[in-house]
Amino acid sequence: KSTLLRTLAGFQPWFAGDIQIGGRSLNVLHPKEVARIMSFVSTENIRVPNLSVFDLVAYGRFPYTNWIGMLQPNDRSVILEAIRNVGLQGFENRPVMHISDGERQRAMIARALAQDTPVIILDEPTAYLDVSNKYEIFHLLQILANEKKKTVVLSTHDLNIALREVDKLWIVTENGNYEGAPEDAVLTGWLNQLFGNKHVEFDEKEGEFFFKKEFREKVKAEGEGLPLMWTLRALNRKGYQIVMQAQPDFRIEVKSDKWLLHRNNETAKFDSIYQLLAFLE
Repeated sequence: KSTLLRTLAGFQPWFAGDIQIGGRSLNVLHPKEVARIMSFVSTENIRVPNLSVFDLVAYGRFPYTNWIGMLQPNDRSVILEAIRNVGLQGFENRPVMHISDGERQRAMIARALAQDTPVIILDEPTAYLDVSNKYEIFHLLQILANEKKKTVVLSTHDLNIALREVDKLWIVTENGNYEGAPEDAVLTGWLNQLFGNKHVEFDEKEGEFFFKKEFREKVKAEGEGLPLMWTLRALNRKGYQIVMQAQPDFRIEVKSDKWLLHRNNETAKFDSIYQLLAFLE
């Protein structure tokens, strides 16, 4: 994926075919012209002593400065706006080495914003980030695409998030390629071709990948609302087969604040899903 994105950005040559922007081959465009069309955000961990967030973002203005790289008042305004747009206002003078991974990734995206290109290419923008920061980065990219009208191209391993947030998927497999909406990819069965692992499948109803397990026992769960939904997820995670019509090995009655397990004419009561699962173990 990284090789493909770096090639699209013009960082390395391609062996066959052509890459065109607006009907013009990337090969005939001057690097400075390309830099005004496409910006690139990598997963590279910036470790430069004394480099501030402002200075890092300022590199995005290089295609617009004079031969000595002097920033004009307009450049500074663009840089400060980019920093505000990614939620780093107040971090301008903070050393890049002293901010978190999520903040550093925001700063890298701010650099791309300061470059003010219609196309932004990102290589694994959520790599090494915690769940909260992953969603915040995807939300920021959505804003850039929808409100700033940027074309955002990215690679990611966070498939479950991507399926909920992106407008278009490119899937490349040994059996062919797919291009289109994530919902169409689900309906046409493309997502089950992503892994060569027979233990990993895609749940078309839940919209998530899961690890197949050998079922232990059959269970029928009764109840409603969120308590029932999360009870079913927990039982499935532990390898119990959920049945509706078939004869179950035991039955669970889900209330709003308690769980009743019925087996062999005996009933056990639990105050949480954790207690229920611990008993079943």
